[in-house]
Amino acid sequence: MSAVRIFIADDEAPARERLKELLEDIAGELPTEVVGEARHGLEAVERVPASGAQVLLLDIEMPGMGGLEVARHLAALEQPPRVVFVTAHDRHAVEAFELNALDYLLKPVRAQRLAAALRKAAAAAAPGREQLARAAIAAREYLSIVERHRILLVPVRDIVFLRAEQKYVTVRTRSREHLIEEPLVMLEHEFAGQFVRIHRNCLVARAAIRGFERAAEGPPDEPHWLVVLDGIVERLPVSRRQWPVLRELVADKP
Repeated sequence: MSAVRIFIADDEAPARERLKELLEDIAGELPTEVVGEARHGLEAVERVPASGAQVLLLDIEMPGMGGLEVARHLAALEQPPRVVFVTAHDRHAVEAFELNALDYLLKPVRAQRLAAALRKAAAAAAPGREQLARAAIAAREYLSIVERHRILLVPVRDIVFLRAEQKYVTVRTRSREHLIEEPLVMLEHEFAGQFVRIHRNCLVARAAIRGFERAAEGPPDEPHWLVVLDGIVERLPVSRRQWPVLRELVADKP
């Protein structure tokens, strides 16, 4: 049997060492190879793609980015690792299994319980990207951009607008653009508190709206408005249907 490639993500060094000791204890029945470690969620997202890990032993409560969001970002990979959550708390179990987690282990983990989870992981097919990406969990703090076998995280707070163009969505920050393959309607649902639709193909950050300009062209009996966004020269068209919503939004601003 070839060794199962394992990546361990936990913010506590003793917890990582404990998992490595358990892996050594079960090596006779299930050979494994630890191909990487991470001390927090952002580090896990950065290191896992290049590690070749088949299984990710993932803590849930970590500083900066929790394990549930880590699993969702890694779902953007062509071959995401199978996720086994390892945590001291049972309150996240439902969300974990909505993310198609293969198992949910409570600390302190026992050797045979870990072995059973890894056997399941070794036998299971990798979860589908769409199935993981659509899991119903809290809104992300970052969007995942896959570039050259690595994951670039774009903070949602830095995004000025999201615009659907054919099969992609353009993610525009004040400094650059990125492309993602996520339905605009799903992004609108997830980030309803932060973004507002201005057109059938475009969402803008509520906090970035600075005002509106009347377009130079258009029928005189149908005023056409453009939204002015902080830090962006480009003016984006507002549809007639969305104009009342946008007008109210600006009127309510202090």
